[in-house]
Amino acid sequence: MPMTALDIFKLLPKKNCGECGVPTCLAFAMMLANKQAELTKCPYVSPEAVQQLESSASPPMRTVNVGDVEIGGETELFRHEKKFFNQTAYTFIIEDDLDDQSVVERARKLDAMKYERIGIISGVDLIAVKATGDAQRFSDVVTLVNDNSGLPLVLMSNDPKVVEAGLKIVSKAKPLIYAASANNCASMANLAQRYACPLVLYADDVDELVSLSEIAKSEGIEDIVLDLNLGAKPLGHALEWLTILRRLSVKKLFRPLGYPVMVNLDNGTDVETQAIRAVIGTLKYASLIIFSDLDAARLYPLTTLRTNIFTDPQALIQVNPGLYDIGKPNRNSPVIVTSNFSLTYFTVASDIEASKVPARLLVVDTEGLSVMTAFAADKFTPEKIAQALKESKVAEKVDHKKLIIPGMIAMLKMKLEELTGWEVIVGVKDSSALPKYLKELASG
Repeated sequence: MPMTALDIFKLLPKKNCGECGVPTCLAFAMMLANKQAELTKCPYVSPEAVQQLESSASPPMRTVNVGDVEIGGETELFRHEKKFFNQTAYTFIIEDDLDDQSVVERARKLDAMKYERIGIISGVDLIAVKATGDAQRFSDVVTLVNDNSGLPLVLMSNDPKVVEAGLKIVSKAKPLIYAASANNCASMANLAQRYACPLVLYADDVDELVSLSEIAKSEGIEDIVLDLNLGAKPLGHALEWLTILRRLSVKKLFRPLGYPVMVNLDNGTDVETQAIRAVIGTLKYASLIIFSDLDAARLYPLTTLRTNIFTDPQALIQVNPGLYDIGKPNRNSPVIVTSNFSLTYFTVASDIEASKVPARLLVVDTEGLSVMTAFAADKFTPEKIAQALKESKVAEKVDHKKLIIPGMIAMLKMKLEELTGWEVIVGVKDSSALPKYLKELASG
């Protein structure tokens, strides 16, 4: 039977030092029991306790850091059971046979390939430098990429000497070494240990992958990423094994496979096929995907999918309540009310911007619910709007006392006027009509 939090607590040093990231040893024990923390976070735990706790208290899948990007660390098969923690990392290749100018241009392009949606920035996470020649050229390209991009790196070569040439340049940034196989596992594991960098284990079948995992573990390698060559296998086969590997990790607690899994799509397939496979990998259950290339038009919907999958289903995305200036409003600019549901806020703000009419947007705390949902749940009330109006001190910033509310909550008008003394104007029902509405309001 798994150990309870109390069982684990008895084996901890009970210093309550907080160095593990939580204030007390009991809180840390509860996190260990729920597979939400790693025993290595405690600097004072005894070797004897480590031996007793390691198998029962460690998370089912190790969290691996590649630079400042975290992958793995997942505890669930299905998002609704709790949530997924670390989103799939999208990685793009730069080969070292490109000329210097092309390397610099591609590195800068990938670094800038970012999208903002509902306040969340998403895009390319890593750059993989792929060796096609000698160690000197690889080292030169790693330097160029590192100097022209802020993204963490993956160093791709089967030759330990070539990989080490790159590690000498960027090892402090903790790049991911790709890859150790049956032919070079000992040498690659030695590099990973000496330079304290994470290591990919590559195998064509699962038995060999387990064997490599056990070898790497025996060499003291903790930060491992698994590649079962699923990018080159039939799509159905890849989906099946991605699911099996996740199940073995989080349900069966099979430690040799308790690591993030990656999919390498650098296998000669076209960008459309890579995009389709990336959709499957993002949904189930790749922690890292490597593309040979992908255009921005295909990457954007992928990042949107990824954001949706890795958003906590039990926590609504919301913006901070308060008063927001859209454009450069003056003392005669309109004041508009909305909820603090993130999608509502960014939609309304975008539509106000499209009108070219500067305005002040009063965002009311509706606990992240949209306008009608919040109204139905009694969380978007005249009292709440009146309180937000008072706390924002908007009356000190305008020479009028006119407040525009969404047309869907027109029934709040009279009560809100009573509470505030402001003239309440019932606006449009859908924010898509705001540009026309605000232009007419400004011209009138």
